[in-house]
Amino acid sequence: MTPTLDSARAAIRPYHRKPEPEVLAPLVVSAQMAAPDRDAIVAIARDLLQDLRAAQSDGWVNQFLQEYRLGTEEGTALLSLAEAFLRVPDPETADLLIADKLTDADWRGHKGQSSSLLVNSATWGLVLGKAVLGDSNSSLKRLIARAGEPFVRQAVGAAMRLMGQVFVMGRTIDEAMKRMDAKENRGFTASFDMLGEAARTRADAERYFEAYANAIASVGQNAARGHSVSVKLSALHPRYETAQAASCVPELAAMVRELASKAASLGVQLTIDAEEAARLEMSLDIIERVARDPALNGWDGLGMAVQAYSKRARPTIAWANALGAETRRILQVRLVKGAYWDSEIKHAQERGLSDFPLFTRKPATDVSYLACARDMFDAAHIRPALASHNALTIATIVHWAGNRRDFEFQRLHGMGEGLFERLVQEEGYHCRTYAPVGGHRDLLAYLVRRLLENGANSSFVHQLADQSVSEDELLADPVEKVMAVGGTRHPAIALPADLFQPERVNSQGVDLDDAAVLAATATEIAIPAKLAIAAGPGPQEAVSRALAAYPAWSSTSLYTRAECLDRLADLLEENRGKLMALAVQEAKKTIPDALSEVREAIDFCRYYSARAIADLVPVELPGPTGERNVLRHEGRGVWVAIAPWNFPLAIFLGQVAAALVAGNAVVAKPAPQTPAIAAFAVSLAHQAGVPADALQLVTGAGDVGAQLTSDTRICGVVFTGSVPTAKAIARNLLLDDARPLVPLIAETGGLNAMIVDSTALSEQVVRDVIISGFQSAGQRCSALRLLLLQEDIADHTLEMLRGAMDCLNVGDPSDPATDIGPVIDQASYDKLMAYRQSVKDRIFHSVAVPAKGLFVPPTVIRLNDLDQLQNEWFGPLVHVATWKAGTLDATVQRVNAKGFGLTMGLHSRIARSSEAVEQMARVGNLYINRSMIGAVVGSQPFGGEGLSGTGPKAGGPHYLYRFCAERTTSTDTTSAGGNASLLSLEDEV
Repeated sequence: MTPTLDSARAAIRPYHRKPEPEVLAPLVVSAQMAAPDRDAIVAIARDLLQDLRAAQSDGWVNQFLQEYRLGTEEGTALLSLAEAFLRVPDPETADLLIADKLTDADWRGHKGQSSSLLVNSATWGLVLGKAVLGDSNSSLKRLIARAGEPFVRQAVGAAMRLMGQVFVMGRTIDEAMKRMDAKENRGFTASFDMLGEAARTRADAERYFEAYANAIASVGQNAARGHSVSVKLSALHPRYETAQAASCVPELAAMVRELASKAASLGVQLTIDAEEAARLEMSLDIIERVARDPALNGWDGLGMAVQAYSKRARPTIAWANALGAETRRILQVRLVKGAYWDSEIKHAQERGLSDFPLFTRKPATDVSYLACARDMFDAAHIRPALASHNALTIATIVHWAGNRRDFEFQRLHGMGEGLFERLVQEEGYHCRTYAPVGGHRDLLAYLVRRLLENGANSSFVHQLADQSVSEDELLADPVEKVMAVGGTRHPAIALPADLFQPERVNSQGVDLDDAAVLAATATEIAIPAKLAIAAGPGPQEAVSRALAAYPAWSSTSLYTRAECLDRLADLLEENRGKLMALAVQEAKKTIPDALSEVREAIDFCRYYSARAIADLVPVELPGPTGERNVLRHEGRGVWVAIAPWNFPLAIFLGQVAAALVAGNAVVAKPAPQTPAIAAFAVSLAHQAGVPADALQLVTGAGDVGAQLTSDTRICGVVFTGSVPTAKAIARNLLLDDARPLVPLIAETGGLNAMIVDSTALSEQVVRDVIISGFQSAGQRCSALRLLLLQEDIADHTLEMLRGAMDCLNVGDPSDPATDIGPVIDQASYDKLMAYRQSVKDRIFHSVAVPAKGLFVPPTVIRLNDLDQLQNEWFGPLVHVATWKAGTLDATVQRVNAKGFGLTMGLHSRIARSSEAVEQMARVGNLYINRSMIGAVVGSQPFGGEGLSGTGPKAGGPHYLYRFCAERTTSTDTTSAGGNASLLSLEDEV
């Protein structure tokens, strides 16, 4: 009996983060086969392997993977070249990229080794590059050198294009359709997919929509040929995200409905591709809306893809069957192994989620695939489309199918040669080729993804190309492999909670990509979190109380102090909702920023607890016999901790926790804008076991901070804030000649630059500029202030940035759809808006904001020269200047000359450029090919140099030492009359 659509949908949700053994147990039952079936399947698979082996002489991909292992220097270099070379517009950078990737690899050893013309053509292109760039013994070098570097670029470019032709069916839909009529594709149909990155702008989305519409029209001109079109939803909307579901789902449904209507009228099948796990629920909503359109009644051409590596694959197939039943149609369902495995693992780990949404072992995915395929055969309202290049998987399906031919196999263009030809031409099976269509620039990301997936050690294509892998290994039963390990997770892949084990437990995240969780979180943080702040002691009294409490706290066991921090971390986790509400309501943080804030505070507590136990115990030092030398780390006395409003919990507690666990008493002063969250944090610290007087809270403005730092009884100051305030504190600590010299730990701001060369991927750059420059309304000390674009790609990048900015939502930070909230207070707003007005003639682009509220428009400001920016503007203002190819070193030096040294970003695919910037940059944190914010405790210790701070780095292994007094005790153990330990030694036998 087919379940109702509602019950089928409800059944999907519980599987999302369920432990692997629980998900796999019923899948193993479905995929398991009796011995006679298994023997029959292996026999079929051996025949298929013979076909594959016979086709290897013409199989470009198999030979390519065999010739250029991705784990080798050549394979890695080739992958990097393929990803970047064809998009580099200027010859100078292109030459640098070639030199970077080719000069250290042994391409000549591959020359002529393959029987494939394409493999050898690619190799010759790379050998030519090597000859010019690094082979001093080559007689060819002199010949090519006379032709010049353009010849090398052309040779390498030709090699890259040859690679692209193998994986991409055509540059246009008409070219691709014509190629499908070629001899090697006869008997196969195609599903055409328009290549490209996910849309970053509305213009991108419109362009992709037109490409899909044109593809449908072209295919429809010869519908009898049976070709179809695949649609990627993320290409049709720049904000295909859970937080934007209220707008993107209906908009996408309308676009897909229009494409589907066109396809239905022309008799063309249309398939919705599967994407990241976070988008599954939205995609089901969109597919359901389209399927329910009365205008599409009776049309069986609507399709969807399901990824077998997903723990939700099987219930998703049940949902598809229920949808078909309810809308009285046969749904075309493409079953694939899955294409985002590595990024899904990283995403879950970064966000501290409870488990992964997919299987961590390849055999588990194979088992899931087989179980799902069996379900599809049993489903009355599904026409199965089974995409695989695994001979054992194909053999299993052939065996199960028997005489059935009411389904199809699918393969990727450029792969699986020899696997399906006999099945199609002699045995009557139908096979569809998934055929990417697009220009050379569009193929890059797709090409790299295919090479990575099929070059992975666990992939069947890789193993087939590896002569050391036996036929029996290729045909090993995945069910037996899964059962042998009890369906457990791969041991090398840590669960998010265990990412930092054995040192500490990772902070728990919240799955804000889950619509139900996001809605519940938004409801929770909307509850007013007013907190009455008790009138505390004044500055002098607070120091007196802390000073009195210091001896007892300092003499408390190090382990007891560390346990207090661990309990505090647990209390923070228990009160996460209230803390997030305070961060949103008091500090004006968006929901994701509030969550990150709480998680960072938790991580600080657990990290400093673990580091204290590892680093602050007494250490016996070497010395001569008869002497004992011990180094001890002890508290100094009373520390003053002054925290900023932009991280009112994480930085506040990070300072406090470090000082406390080192054995100090603390007087903590939060920013005047954010006293409530600090007061609640202090109350939790007291609840965790920190004595009330050992941790004092003092609220107030700058004058209170000045009184605290002027008190000659304090032993140290830890401060995060502006450069002028840090300098004022430093002067304050030196005013009284009679007071002791005390340490100042200061972390301030920066003129943080991101440098982008022409090898960078514009889509990635724009994403990281948006995150780094505008997230948190630009109110992070690490935020991007100065974007430096190589002039050759500046116009293109800025136009894309303009479009991406127009997709931002500025508004109420408690609204899940809000990307950017207001700035912290009226003074900040007035200062930023006044500066904006002063440079209005240089504003490249800005974003519309609500008329009421402290909303500073995210703005990009053009500079004629990078030296025009001399001051830090603490808000959503990004300045942009350009630099010329060949001046990277000079550009970095000019940034260094500004005197700040907090963060710097670099986007480049040239490894030697990354190495050079790493050596030259005078910054505390350098970020390469990623955003510049969001330093992770213990992984990315944070803090600057020069005008940006004193060090040591917060969240790093040296931070606690600065809060300690180092004391050494040396004892002469022979003082009682002799060295007993030495005299008692026995002779060795």
